[in-house]
Amino acid sequence: MTPTKVRVMDTTLRDGSHAIRHRFTKEQVHNIVKALDEAGVPVIEISHGDGLAGSSMQYGMSLVDEFELIEEAAKTSKNAKIASLLLPGIGTRKELKQAKDCGISMVRIATQCSEADISEQHFGLAKELGLETVGFLMMAHMLSPEDLAKQAKLMESYGADIVYIVDSAGTMMPQDVTARVKALTGELKVPIGYHAHNNIGLAIGNSLAAVEAGAACIDASTSGLGAGSGNTQTEVLVAALSKVGCETGIDLFKIMDAAEYIVQPMMEYPMTINRDALTIGYTGLYSTFLMHAKKAGEKFNIDPREILLELSRRKAVAGQEDWILDVAAELANR
Repeated sequence: MTPTKVRVMDTTLRDGSHAIRHRFTKEQVHNIVKALDEAGVPVIEISHGDGLAGSSMQYGMSLVDEFELIEEAAKTSKNAKIASLLLPGIGTRKELKQAKDCGISMVRIATQCSEADISEQHFGLAKELGLETVGFLMMAHMLSPEDLAKQAKLMESYGADIVYIVDSAGTMMPQDVTARVKALTGELKVPIGYHAHNNIGLAIGNSLAAVEAGAACIDASTSGLGAGSGNTQTEVLVAALSKVGCETGIDLFKIMDAAEYIVQPMMEYPMTINRDALTIGYTGLYSTFLMHAKKAGEKFNIDPREILLELSRRKAVAGQEDWILDVAAELANR
């Protein structure tokens, strides 16, 4: 049964961090949070693109310490919840406690879709801290709907208040989304969410398919700002959901203005489906690999698509960004 109300979580200040090389300033955070909050966005996610403690040579250095940005977001928001992403193995209990002290009221705990078991202690601490908890099953296309539901059940048992199906590669077709949402809604008592990337142009369509199949929470990013060719566009999603009778509580005109006048002027490039992003979606690779593959391609004078295809052949997943330079070097020496 299609929900009549959908909770939209905006990831501009987290997933969008990838697209601007993790260079958000406090002023930009203030302006974006203020605009999204005034538009009625209920949840705003902010952290390094790879989650708490992601700032590193491997994942990309942040221009401004993420905890300063979280504090600015929490200080600016009057109604929206402030959330952060945490990937066990990158972020630790220490960073989670610090983020709570800086003002988050929700944590989204992300694992590879087959590794939910590594998140138990993080959910436990989050509940101790009084945070709303979201389970984030990345690269969800790599498991069958039935096996994905088993992983989701683990997160639910650890204390997840919501569990997300995450199409990190932007590779799913609508029927893939429908099958996975139905599998999870059939097994879990908590709400199901869906996070899309637009690498093959299906972010909005897949998000609508998720809602039709029973998802109650959808991720989006204002102007689509995000890894790869970007995420579901918040302003477009709000309009599309309204047309199918779903309430979001977000003012359509205000979120349109936030996209056009606040976010777009600070974007380094528009979110388009170029050949490299399409390769990510076609091969089913993690969307954040795109920027790293481009840099490696320039360094070794190799078409980034060749690097991406080889990474796909090796079934690379999130956390294996260190492979990218190795693969590029090997290809250059062939």
